[in-house]
Amino acid sequence: MQIILTHDQADFDAISSMLGAYLQDDHHIPVLPRKINRNVQSFLELYGSELPFQKRNALPKENIDRIILVDTQALITLKGQTKQTKVHVVDHHAVKDGFPEHWTKTIESIGACTTLFVEHLMEHRTTLSVIHATLLMLGIYEDTGSLSYISTSPRDIKAAAYLLEMGANLRIINKFLNPPLSTDQYRVYHRMLEQQELITIKGQLVLFAYANAEDMIEEISSIAHKIRDQIEPDALFMIAKTTEGFRLVARSRTERINVNKVANLFGGGGHDRAAGALIDHSQVDNNELIAFHAIKETILDALPEIILPPVSVGQIMSRDPMLITPETPLQSAATLMQRFGYEGYPVISGNKIAGLLTRRAVDRALMHGIEISTGSLMEAGEVFVYKNTPLEDLQRLMSESGWGQIPVIDQNTQKVIGIVTRTDVLSVLASGNTIQNDQRNLSELLEKALPPTKVGLLKIIAQTAYQNKIAAYIVGGFVRDLLLDRPSLDFDIVVEGDAINLARLLSSQYGGKIKTHARFGTAKWEIEKIKPQLVESILVNNSGDPHNLPDSLDLITARTEFYTHPTALPTVERGSIKLDLHRRDFSINTLALRLDGRHYGELYDYWGGLNDLQQKRVRVLHSLSFVDDPTRMLRAIRFEQRFDFHIEDRTLELMNEALPILKQISGQRLRHEFDLIFSEQQPQKMMQRLDELKLLSAIHRDLQWTGNLNEKLRHILFEDIDAKWPLEPILDGLPIRHSMAYLIWFLGQNTVKLQQIISRFRFPNQNGKTFMTTYRHMKILLEPTTMQPSTITSLCDQIPLPAVYAMRLFLSDERQASLDQYASTWRHIKPGIDGHGLRERGISPGPIYKEILSQLKAAWIDGYIKSSADEARLLNELINQNIA
Repeated sequence: MQIILTHDQADFDAISSMLGAYLQDDHHIPVLPRKINRNVQSFLELYGSELPFQKRNALPKENIDRIILVDTQALITLKGQTKQTKVHVVDHHAVKDGFPEHWTKTIESIGACTTLFVEHLMEHRTTLSVIHATLLMLGIYEDTGSLSYISTSPRDIKAAAYLLEMGANLRIINKFLNPPLSTDQYRVYHRMLEQQELITIKGQLVLFAYANAEDMIEEISSIAHKIRDQIEPDALFMIAKTTEGFRLVARSRTERINVNKVANLFGGGGHDRAAGALIDHSQVDNNELIAFHAIKETILDALPEIILPPVSVGQIMSRDPMLITPETPLQSAATLMQRFGYEGYPVISGNKIAGLLTRRAVDRALMHGIEISTGSLMEAGEVFVYKNTPLEDLQRLMSESGWGQIPVIDQNTQKVIGIVTRTDVLSVLASGNTIQNDQRNLSELLEKALPPTKVGLLKIIAQTAYQNKIAAYIVGGFVRDLLLDRPSLDFDIVVEGDAINLARLLSSQYGGKIKTHARFGTAKWEIEKIKPQLVESILVNNSGDPHNLPDSLDLITARTEFYTHPTALPTVERGSIKLDLHRRDFSINTLALRLDGRHYGELYDYWGGLNDLQQKRVRVLHSLSFVDDPTRMLRAIRFEQRFDFHIEDRTLELMNEALPILKQISGQRLRHEFDLIFSEQQPQKMMQRLDELKLLSAIHRDLQWTGNLNEKLRHILFEDIDAKWPLEPILDGLPIRHSMAYLIWFLGQNTVKLQQIISRFRFPNQNGKTFMTTYRHMKILLEPTTMQPSTITSLCDQIPLPAVYAMRLFLSDERQASLDQYASTWRHIKPGIDGHGLRERGISPGPIYKEILSQLKAAWIDGYIKSSADEARLLNELINQNIA
């Protein structure tokens, strides 16, 4: 018997992980624990008939051969376990001390254990019922705070998206994820409020609450959530005395307090923002109040070391700022501001800070036509901070001095080493307002680049936005390509405010349907069915082609974002256009073109993107960019080679430092990035550059790209394929050209570890088999030995025709000619007789059929028989041989 177990007091992640394990292998029986959280129990009571769970007393009386233990590393003994019982742990918590050596494990640091199983279901394209998808989603949502906890990974989000596609019901999820407190829970909740204490530690508000809960059998985490939401401390430590012991529930609302470290003090665990522990009665005093205070004191002693220091200036400043002197002429300062887009420059006299020159002062002086030096125009003063200055002190200094840009000086040398701005502070606080900068108008360029119907579409969006006091922009790649004179016809609209509201206004006035995603503030305006009416609305002479209009248009609320950990997908919040642009990957993708009202066509360049375009430079926006999203390293290469730019030195340095993180990128994400590379015009240059910068070996130490693959890749992706090679558009689920590009790459690997490389990319099984078989057959065909055409045909018949074509490019001219013969002739040759004919000759069915037919086919291909009479004679010989 094989079973699936989890921990007691099971939450949704535990139960849905059991379901995931069962769906992965239904030979295992998922066995419910004795204690289950109340909301989970309610779900099971309502939908249990559609779920595979069994209770312990319903198990057959058999020995247990194997246990899959999910969402925990603590095994509860069951009848039927023996010393021979194998245990495999699937968990997302760190490996515990004393993990049994004879157990096996799959432990990965992600938001929810359920995600590990959903990924398997995604890979195998498993169809799910609505209840299965909903329960799995409950597991992910509960353990990631509906994808908001810092431990949430991109894998959790992808898994959640997949479950939504499979029909997960969000109404059911909302009903069971945050259930109201029961009568017993309310009673304990009020006891907790009577025994709560707020303490400030290192600027963080910490709440302790404790009560006796021995008269309650339900879980207590819901009580902790209610207390946390009502009082809103930075961290909550709730201690409840239960019949099992003292249960600690810990919650955090800030990255500065990792409550998992506190839970570890008592042998518990969890996540950075949510953790818990069960403290045995024997570990504390018999007196309840003394025990409570002892637990609290243990936590208080540890918190000063656990609470992270506040954000400091050194974490957010920009290094090596541009400096000017009091003698700098006004026009020179204005030119610097126009070129680089900075709002202020520190003014240095000797080695000391003399003041700050702001854009506002420069603009006013220019407006009045005053010829004046920086020294006379600047805001005089010696205002500065150090790298270790806390963010709170920086904000106070900005408020008191009125300076929006504060120089950072070295405490030892007293020299300026950096600058920190209001925008840097706003980026941390995830809020702020747009600060206008020097404008360049691209309206003429825009209208030349787009068909009249698309220009008209932009103008009705601009007009609607203006009438409703909404700032609307086209951003990113479209603006970049417009300035590079290689315009794209596709664009999205970013709205500073409420994109969903703008979409509704457009739909109300012009028709069409909208689809919204309130969580991210996005809307899709579907206009496919109203194109003719739109043309009438947007063009005076109605002469535009409706087919030039898109079927839909995405409207996106401007947002800022932060990353919870390396390789995670970003967490997003509404923000200004400036912050929205700052979340992007490279400066050249941070340009925005405003549409509404008098701003129509204005270029917004907050982050030096225009200058980098002019300098043909790929520059990352911040030092942790590649840590946040390592796939940006691959994108940097794509942009560099596509535009014939260069990656600037600092960005190269950051890439090199982040190389090890590439190992954490999933195979699916890697394939997506290489699919994009293979869709470029110069993929061979990109692959060579990836190898040169050691990105390929960072993905897998034996992965490489050699120069002899360049021409082969170009041929596979772009050249017309001879008609004798009738290739289907799809091979093993991949577009044929991309599939052959991977084949070219993998066939060119000079390594015995090709299987590991293929596994690293997580290709579906059939792809991997094709790659490996082709590689082995190519090695045979590379041998300088004479081969009969039938031998070559036999090898080629075992792999798809596109794989044969890709393999062909590695072979000698003679072998290539043979494969051309295979494609045009040999693969079509069949004996005149088939299995029915052999049966009529009195031969009993069996392996002999294949042997005889193969030998006849080989004889035809090799030219040993050339007619039906020849085939008949050889057939008689083969039959006689087999009879004999």
